[in-house]
Amino acid sequence: MSTQHTVPDGWAGGRDGAGRGALEGLRIADFSRVLAGPYATMLLADLGADVIKVERPGIGDDTRAWHPPASHDGTSTYFLSVNRNKRSVVLDLASGNGLEQARALVAECDVVVENFRPGTMERLGLGPEELRACHPGLVYCSISGFGSGAGAAIPGYDLLVQAVGGLMSVTGTADGEPVKAGVALVDVITGLHASLGILAALRHRDATGRGQLVEVNLLGSLLSAMVNQASAYAVAGVVPERIGNAHPSIAPYETFPTADRPIALAVGNDKQFAALAAVVGEPGLAADDRFRANTDRVAHRTELRENLARLLRAEGADHWSTALLAAGVPAGPVNALDEAFAFAHRLGLPGIVEIPAATAGGPGSGPVRQVAHPITLSATPARYLLPPPRLGQHTEEIASLLNPSLAHPRMIPRSPR
Repeated sequence: MSTQHTVPDGWAGGRDGAGRGALEGLRIADFSRVLAGPYATMLLADLGADVIKVERPGIGDDTRAWHPPASHDGTSTYFLSVNRNKRSVVLDLASGNGLEQARALVAECDVVVENFRPGTMERLGLGPEELRACHPGLVYCSISGFGSGAGAAIPGYDLLVQAVGGLMSVTGTADGEPVKAGVALVDVITGLHASLGILAALRHRDATGRGQLVEVNLLGSLLSAMVNQASAYAVAGVVPERIGNAHPSIAPYETFPTADRPIALAVGNDKQFAALAAVVGEPGLAADDRFRANTDRVAHRTELRENLARLLRAEGADHWSTALLAAGVPAGPVNALDEAFAFAHRLGLPGIVEIPAATAGGPGSGPVRQVAHPITLSATPARYLLPPPRLGQHTEEIASLLNPSLAHPRMIPRSPR
């Protein structure tokens, strides 16, 4: 029951014009902006979906103006991070013509993604029930901050959700302030949940022909992502507290100072701890009653940290990382982002990819550097063919085919993949 769209000759391709994406034939009308929605749709676009990004006249996605930093041509790096492999269409949803074109676009799509404040799309006549009444197979994904009920009026900003959702309460040192994660982690997690929900709904649609409403919200996504910390409260009534970089259930599982910079030790079992003790030159630590088993080490965390910090200051982080990894102990320096990408490169893992601007006519004249898609598929790998679009770059291309009176529906040409 999977929908297949008309693809003009020469436009169906894959990497270097060969092969097909795993989601080839899927078309998404993306009304979302900022991070959670655009991240979800970019992941799907990388895997072959044709994503048409609907933007406001003159402004577009809010993140287009979120700089510094910016690329060489002034485009916000924030916007660039989550909008590749998409086509940009400018539609004025405050006008009758814009709404008519939006409905015509949805009629040609399998999925709608939106993250307006709850109730906005309904007021525009673009709500899930109205659209699915004439498009029964439509999968409609709505992303909100706090759901569509009592929390509908609360603005869904990542910082706010990290605060009220408990993440900040367990992040930071015991004697310091609660702190947020260094990236908008809740938005990213919610985007992942949205993409998973969309794929599940499409699987159901393929089996039954019926679409459905997919709802995800930032607060629910964060509570789920709190995993063991949330379970400590749900199961045992324990309210976790901030303990810096340490782990509430494992020790040593934190960062330690060395002769030059911090190192992270992630010792998950007693065998690894014995190997750690041997490498740092004090094998007797593993036989010490305070540190013999993990529960002992957690109970005597302070003494353990003092002993390890003293021993690790003898050498630098790179020295210890090499020696400990060779002994089977998970360890590594606290890298800056440039070092993190270099590390991934040394391991042969995807890091940064380049999309030739000449291929897609995107921003700037040179190639656009992007962070690689995190999923590796052996037969249908992610593809990087369209750099993030200029505002309204594809409006005319799409608008000429969005006449609601078209006798033959589903004729919007796909992006050249």
